[in-house]
Amino acid sequence: MVYEAVFRGLNGAGVRYLIVGAVAVNLHGVPRMTADLDVMVDLAESNLHSFVDTMAALGYRPRAPVSAADLLEGAARRVWRETKGMVTFTWIHPGRPYEEVDLFLENPIEFAPAYARRVDVAAGNLSLPIACIQDLVALKRLAGRAQDRSDIDALLQLQRLAEEEKA
Repeated sequence: MVYEAVFRGLNGAGVRYLIVGAVAVNLHGVPRMTADLDVMVDLAESNLHSFVDTMAALGYRPRAPVSAADLLEGAARRVWRETKGMVTFTWIHPGRPYEEVDLFLENPIEFAPAYARRVDVAAGNLSLPIACIQDLVALKRLAGRAQDRSDIDALLQLQRLAEEEKA
């Protein structure tokens, strides 16, 4: 499984994170091609530090010419957002150029309630925390691209089918 090492590393380090974006859409059961893994993490200092340490230990490095430690500074993240228009911070793996992990610099929705609503999906002996459909739809609405609108339609249809099965 692509990104298995990332999931194992984050889970093993106790990082509070959510899988969002197209990988989450796939894990909910909607087929969708994607080139990256989008994650939202609890931006509390200790959790973010664990995330950065884990990614570095796994061999990932920032795509931007900055130090990974800069990500720990709220002021740096704010400057990147305001002056460069950055929404996410991309991690790349030099040995696996097809793997990119995008981390939100500022969570577009509140993390704690989204984490409480997460859906834990079993993948082998891993538990993958994915954003619930409600939160994925909210995130996709904020992004507003054509593919996001298509994802919203598919996720809402999936949600309706699940509700019909329960009735």
